[in-house]
Amino acid sequence: MLTPYRREKTAVTVSITDVATAAGVSASTVSRALRGRPGVSDEVRRQIAAVAAQLGYTASRSASSLASGRTYTIGVVAPYIGRWFFGTVLDAAEQVFSAAGYDVLLYNLGSPEARKRFFTKLPVRKRVDAVLSLLIPDEDESTSLRSLGVPLASTVGGPRPGFTVVGIDDRAGAESAVRHLTNLGHRRIGMISGDSGPLHWTTPLDRRAGYLHVLAEAGIEHDPALVADGDYTVDGGERAMTELLAASRPPTAVFAQSDEMAMGALRALRRHRLRVPEDVSVVGFDDHELADVVGLTTVAQPVAGQGAEAARLLLRQLDEPGSGQPGHVQMPIRLVLRETTAPPRPRGPQ
Repeated sequence: MLTPYRREKTAVTVSITDVATAAGVSASTVSRALRGRPGVSDEVRRQIAAVAAQLGYTASRSASSLASGRTYTIGVVAPYIGRWFFGTVLDAAEQVFSAAGYDVLLYNLGSPEARKRFFTKLPVRKRVDAVLSLLIPDEDESTSLRSLGVPLASTVGGPRPGFTVVGIDDRAGAESAVRHLTNLGHRRIGMISGDSGPLHWTTPLDRRAGYLHVLAEAGIEHDPALVADGDYTVDGGERAMTELLAASRPPTAVFAQSDEMAMGALRALRRHRLRVPEDVSVVGFDDHELADVVGLTTVAQPVAGQGAEAARLLLRQLDEPGSGQPGHVQMPIRLVLRETTAPPRPRGPQ
C-alpha cells in the first residue's frame, strides 16, 4: 500500500531510498517504475511517479549507468530526418525511449560521405545500449553494426540477420492501390516512383513490383512512358506528374508511391486545369497527416506505429536479454477510399 509523504527534502538531497520509503516499496521497484521496466503495475508506477515528483526526485543517470553498465542512450541512424516518414518514425520512437528513461543519439547520414564516415569510425561504439536503423545497411554495414554487440532494430526493408525489423508489405500495398484503379476501369495507369530515394532502399522496388504485377494481372501492357521519378517529395511529385501529362497518351489514373508525391501530382493537375478525379484519378501511399485534408485515396500504413513498436522491441531486448525477439514484425495496411479516384470518363483516353 502506497502511503502519502510530505515533501521535506530538497531535490538536491532526495535519493531513490527516500522515494522508496515514502512510497512504501523497495528501491528496486522505484528504479523499475521510473525507468519504464516491466514488473511494476501501471497503478503502482503512477503512484511512484507522483511521489517522486512531489519530492523533487531526479534519477542520477551516472549512478544508474555505473550500477547497470548501461549508457541509457539509444543510437538512431537515418538518411533524411527532414522527410515526413523518417521524422514521424523517429518522433514516435523517441517518445517510447524517453518514457523509459533513455536519451537518443541521432546520426543523420543523408550523404554518401556521412554514411561512409559513420560506418568506418562507428562513433556509437560503447556510447549506446542499442541501435535503431532507419536506413537499410548493406552487408558490410550490417556486419559493422552487429559488431557493436547491442540490440539492433529497423523500420525499413525485409528480414536481416541480427536485426528486429518492423515494417509493412510494400508490394501488397502497391497492388491494392493499382488494383483499385483497374477495378474502376482504368487502363492507362501511370506511376510516380521514388527511384532516387535513400541508398539501398527497397521500398521503391517493392512498390514497382506490385504495380507491374497488377498491370499484368489485368492484361495491361506496361508502358515505360507512364513511369516518372518523383524523389519522394511534393516538388518531385509535381515534376513527375507534369512529365506524365506530356506523354503522347497521358494516363487516366496515377499511382504515387507516397502521399507527398501524390500531393505534388494534385498540384500539377490543378495547374494544368485538370479535374481530379473526373479527368485523372490519383492514389497515394502512407496516409500522411494531410491526406484526409486533400481527400486523397491512399494506402494507409502505421508510420508512427512502426517507430514505436521498434523502440518497444529494443527496450524489451535490453530488459530481457536472450528472450528471443521476432526477426520480422509485419504491421497492417489498408486502402482508404476518399475523393481522388473514380472510373475514367467514357470518352477519355484509355
